[in-house]
Amino acid sequence: MSSADETVVELSKKKMLLLLLASCVFVALGVWLVSLDEASLQVQSRFRNSVLVHGLGLVAVAFFGLCGGVGIKKLFSKQPGLVFNSSGIVDNSSGVSAGLIPWPEIVGVELFELQKQELLVIKVTDPRKFIDRGGLVRRALNNANYKMCGSPIVISANTLRLNFAELQSLFSQYQRKYGRA
Repeated sequence: MSSADETVVELSKKKMLLLLLASCVFVALGVWLVSLDEASLQVQSRFRNSVLVHGLGLVAVAFFGLCGGVGIKKLFSKQPGLVFNSSGIVDNSSGVSAGLIPWPEIVGVELFELQKQELLVIKVTDPRKFIDRGGLVRRALNNANYKMCGSPIVISANTLRLNFAELQSLFSQYQRKYGRA
């Protein structure tokens, strides 16, 4: 499905390593929180509720462990992060990548900022089609994206070999050429 007018955006191994390192730090922090006993918690002036502290630790280990697993998979992946062509966009930029998003299904784009991170939210004709892709965790994350951003398809430049302005410009260029009028 390759065409003459195709732009491939590779995943940034450097950015992936940094994200993987951050995941490891948060997993270690979570393990430390889970390992704190009652006596250690009583010494702390901030964290005296062991259920809360251990719960936060478990959530950190589970969430950032999952992020780290996805990071390792993406780090060794040979697939590009994004491919723009006349057929649409192939998204492989994250753990909940959308795969092929055909231009006729794209109805618009919005910018969304979360914790100073800029995200490209791609609006589609049938969000449910993209929400229902994948396993239970992926469907839940797609649904969370939909509820928070208005679409299950959210693309960040955090793992790509370009910055957000370049991502936005590239999307606009291809949308003008192949998207809905």
